[in-house]
Amino acid sequence: MKRRGFIKSSIGAGVAAVAASRLGSFEKAFGNVPAGTNSDYDIVAVKGGEPAAMFDLGIQAMGGMGAFVSKGQRVLVKPNIGWDVVPEKGANTNPELVKRVIEDCFKAGAKEVFVFDHTCDNWVKCYKSSGIEQAAKDAGAKVVPADSETYYKQVAIPNGKRLTSALIHELILNTDVFINVPVLKNHGGAIVTGALKNMMGVVWDRGYWHKNDLNQCIADYALYPKKPALHILDAYRVMVKNGPRGVSTDDVVLMQSLLLSTDWVAIDTAGARMLNVEPSQVKYLTLAAEMGLGKNDLTKLNINRIKI
Repeated sequence: MKRRGFIKSSIGAGVAAVAASRLGSFEKAFGNVPAGTNSDYDIVAVKGGEPAAMFDLGIQAMGGMGAFVSKGQRVLVKPNIGWDVVPEKGANTNPELVKRVIEDCFKAGAKEVFVFDHTCDNWVKCYKSSGIEQAAKDAGAKVVPADSETYYKQVAIPNGKRLTSALIHELILNTDVFINVPVLKNHGGAIVTGALKNMMGVVWDRGYWHKNDLNQCIADYALYPKKPALHILDAYRVMVKNGPRGVSTDDVVLMQSLLLSTDWVAIDTAGARMLNVEPSQVKYLTLAAEMGLGKNDLTKLNINRIKI
């Protein structure tokens, strides 16, 4: 074999080996966890399909969207739309998943469904580049901005240690049901981004969090009484390094997985393991568990694992 061919073959084998180890992260997260025994699951973990198909199976296992949304309710679906990048870079929630979640809300009887995120890049560009604006509108949702302080209301965070109050988007207050749809990815500061950290997209002054113990502020926000009814963690395309913005598709692994839970500590703990990160290394997860905001011992949870 010529040297160039040998190098190309070696690189290809190396990439395949890394991809295989990453794709095995689903098993690493749930392989030693007892299978669920009834429909009252702490986590439903789906692997091996397209976003919409995985969601359909996952929400059915959770009792259907009707368990969370009732006829006539106004629903907020909160994805991660923070970055002006295309879906292939894994920085934002998969638009196909967002569309199917919205469609299912309407099937359950929702009167209105709203979508927003307080983006990091220009919000108009983020909404468009991510594919989420078009997907949400196609599903019948109202896509709203979050780029002005006028959209936010001051609320108290009861018993918060570093975060005692926050300016939160008015739709948190003015809707009946809140569904959290984050993307799983690496984060340079917080190590892992998931359900808990996705709440930074509902507040105005994120700078305060960064300057005043980011991990404690993330955990503190979870004390706010108006919590998401359901967390849907997108792990279809997963950014495994150089997060959170999305530098290159080389940083992304196709895991084709989806997690659903009503416990954001549990779902983020599973997400961390899927990224090959020990959950104890993610400080806000440990803090949130210590504060009684969720469970972080996967061996004690009732988990339904579904492979397509």
